[in-house]
Amino acid sequence: MARPQEKIYTIEDIYKLPEGTRAELIDGQIYYMAPPSRTHQRICGELYYLIKDYIRKKNGSCEVYVAPFAVFLNKDDTNYIEPDISVICDPAKLDDKGCHGAPDWIIEIVSPGNPEHDYFSKLYKYRLAGVREYWIVDPRMKTITIYFFEGDIWAKQYTFSDAVPSNIYDDLTIDFKTMNL
Repeated sequence: MARPQEKIYTIEDIYKLPEGTRAELIDGQIYYMAPPSRTHQRICGELYYLIKDYIRKKNGSCEVYVAPFAVFLNKDDTNYIEPDISVICDPAKLDDKGCHGAPDWIIEIVSPGNPEHDYFSKLYKYRLAGVREYWIVDPRMKTITIYFFEGDIWAKQYTFSDAVPSNIYDDLTIDFKTMNL
């Protein structure tokens, strides 16, 4: 007996969702997102501020965005994500709708309801799309897992007691201990 085919959704379906509904689209499947917790927002705000401040002080050309910010990873209409933090260094990828192509650096803060989404689905998609660096910040485990897809480092794990170096910037280190998490 043949199995019924799953419906494949597109970016158009994401745009048709009711106002205020947050969802991502990965390989044609919609994943609804719960509102972020206070801890999630605190971590996201701290990281955004530190990265933005670093880029500003260095007169850097990269831009940093916090969710909700649309990232169209591939040149298709079945993938649409809203990373917690996106750093884009190629201005040609940016327009008023968001980022078209892979950001240089993505940070996701794990939601307790669906951790495998960040650890597996997005890891795979980000690597294939050409993201250079991917951080998974897990408030429950108090860990930061870094994937650097360009050099000798493939994956490294830190804790909330560590100073964590960025790989795309030679002199940016984020000291999680000072964030009072």
